[in-house]
Amino acid sequence: MNTNNIDLLVENPDTTNVFQLPPEAKRLPAWRLWVPLLLQIGLIAAVPAPAVYTFMTGKTVVLQTAPVDPYDFLRGYYQVLSYDISDRTNLQKLPGWKDLPADQTPCPPGVACPQNTQNVKPQTSFYVILEAPKTATNPDRPQAWKPLRVSLENPTNLPANQIAIKGKYNGWQMEYGLETYYMPEDEREKVNQEISEAQRNQRQSFLVEVKVDKTGHAVPVSLWVRDRNYRF
Repeated sequence: MNTNNIDLLVENPDTTNVFQLPPEAKRLPAWRLWVPLLLQIGLIAAVPAPAVYTFMTGKTVVLQTAPVDPYDFLRGYYQVLSYDISDRTNLQKLPGWKDLPADQTPCPPGVACPQNTQNVKPQTSFYVILEAPKTATNPDRPQAWKPLRVSLENPTNLPANQIAIKGKYNGWQMEYGLETYYMPEDEREKVNQEISEAQRNQRQSFLVEVKVDKTGHAVPVSLWVRDRNYRF
């Protein structure tokens, strides 16, 4: 192509076969980028939101732990716990236990069965009403709250010294969402040793402090081993 032809094309751009992007390939509006991003951020933030609400508005409650195997207490970066109220045999002594939906266990012919032959149906939700200790025997460390009764519904108008914590029966024990906690690596071995020593001397010295909101949802706050406190 000579110089005259180039000048002709510049003067008459409509005569050239100029490549143009289709309309759908043009720059997207800014909102089409920000809206999905904000939705993803909202979903991530919503995951811990109930725990934050419980921590900010809940009442501080102290739970008595059940004995643990010090060699099985810490599994990797997590610690696994159970409580006195996790044991079905402890709760079935309380008022309201028989009101929970249960399956009747048949008694074999000729066998004397115990009076309590009902098993709570798996996945049953319930509430345990706890009461704060009346007197503090040791001001340097908290005392465990006492379970009073079991309820199928979340009770209303409880006294200021009582709270209802929500649980679920998984088929072999009661769960409250307080069974597994993350433990920093630099504290795992120290805590494990403290618990092992405490359980040899005094079982009641091993406690967990939690926050319980008005719906019964609970989150862990700290672990007490004798007079030492470890924050979660």
